[in-house]
Amino acid sequence: MFCAINVYFFIARRFNIYDKPNDRSSHAITTLRGGGVIFFLGIIYWFFSSGCIYPWFVLGLTLISSISFLDDFKSVGVRLRLVAHLVSVLFLLFQLTGFTGSIGLIVLSVIISVGVINVYNFMDGINGMTGLYSLSVLASLWFINTYQINFVENSLLYSLALLLVIFNFYNVRSKAKCFAGDIGSVSIAFILLFIIGKLIVLKNNWLYLILLLVYGVDSTLTIIHRLVNKENIFMPHRKHAYQLLVNELNVPHVKVAGIYASIQLFISVAYILFNNSMSRYAYLISVTVLLVVIYFIIKSKVKAEFLK
Repeated sequence: MFCAINVYFFIARRFNIYDKPNDRSSHAITTLRGGGVIFFLGIIYWFFSSGCIYPWFVLGLTLISSISFLDDFKSVGVRLRLVAHLVSVLFLLFQLTGFTGSIGLIVLSVIISVGVINVYNFMDGINGMTGLYSLSVLASLWFINTYQINFVENSLLYSLALLLVIFNFYNVRSKAKCFAGDIGSVSIAFILLFIIGKLIVLKNNWLYLILLLVYGVDSTLTIIHRLVNKENIFMPHRKHAYQLLVNELNVPHVKVAGIYASIQLFISVAYILFNNSMSRYAYLISVTVLLVVIYFIIKSKVKAEFLK
């Protein structure tokens, strides 16, 4: 995969696939975009080497990765992206459940899944964020799979971990050599969503979405804030808490990404160690409230700095 990503770098330079900074960017230099293509390529390699298991998941991944890669070349309309996301998620859900649940549950699952994928894309705005956060989520999934209940092939987890380490080698830097691009953030979100989905279906427990809680709280509160201000939530912006830390408070990219990943890992490990459902519900509520408080503290800090 080291060879694959370097071949992609050559192609990206040849076809001018660059992320150029603008007034909404958190970076200041032109950087290669789409390095996250190795997530898709790596899983395709794993798919064929593993005997072609999970074909509907891979079909969905291929569709959503293709439209995302196209978006990295040339902006794709919101409606086309949404249709591709919906169809891809339906493939994923069919792989997980065979559509055996009620219509209402399927609709809810589609809404949550599309939301998770887009949240992951929204949060991919600084060096190290997608790679480090995804590793923290994957570490928790590996622990559950290895020491609590086997719900997915370890080869898939190890393959994904290797892909993330390779990507992080080029991205977790003060001056990144490449960005994930839409294909990177969307494809890794889709892959992790599938793995978490297998765990949820096996245990019949939606609370495992806590493995994505930090992203969820930041994105949800930011969307609410923008809706209150009557802004178009589909337009680029710099109002996520992590963006405020980097752009307004001048905290280094990698440090912020590391903080997000560490907090998520701590939350996930503590949740995994609880033994009864009541404790887990209370814990979920408690940490959600704590994250909300932290979010508003950051907002207040930025406002105070702005008024100086």
